[in-house]
Amino acid sequence: MSDTNSAGTNVDVVDILTSDHQDMIALIGQIKGAPNGDQRRDLADTLIAEVMRHAVAEEMYVYPAVEDHVPNGKEEVEHDKKEHDEIVKLMKRLEKADSSDQEFMELVHELEGQLTHHASDEETEQFPKLRLHIPREKLVEIGGKVEKAKKLAPTRPHPSAPHSELFHKTVGPGVGMVDRLLDKLTGRHTGS
Repeated sequence: MSDTNSAGTNVDVVDILTSDHQDMIALIGQIKGAPNGDQRRDLADTLIAEVMRHAVAEEMYVYPAVEDHVPNGKEEVEHDKKEHDEIVKLMKRLEKADSSDQEFMELVHELEGQLTHHASDEETEQFPKLRLHIPREKLVEIGGKVEKAKKLAPTRPHPSAPHSELFHKTVGPGVGMVDRLLDKLTGRHTGS
């Protein structure tokens, strides 16, 4: 008996996250090639949702595994969370920007730089360490949890549902937004 993803293949969390990175970079390319502001806006909103899902799932399941199993894992996770915060702040600006404005494409290019850097860091440094220090079955199991988390995760830096009130009360710009959300959510599931 083995864990499989929705496509029925036995993939581990590294495969899933690497594929996410490729999808994000591909979306940036589509935004750059879009013929008008409306399409740029739609694609940018899709990208923001994908990045949010990815970041939430990483912070829920991947970073704790890094902290537990990878040497200097805590320092690595701190660095990655700071990068997530920077990316989220940038996405908030992109969400507000007018897609027909020059600023919009400047923000897209800035986001491309940050996402490419973050993806490259993870793929060259962190992911090989995960595979080195964590058994494959465990990585496949984490992959399954990541897939589920991505389905439930908030998809906007200012999500409108399902936990918007909670989100707005607990999230300020530049703080560990996902951490704080999760603390609140997990707090709600304990006790009465």
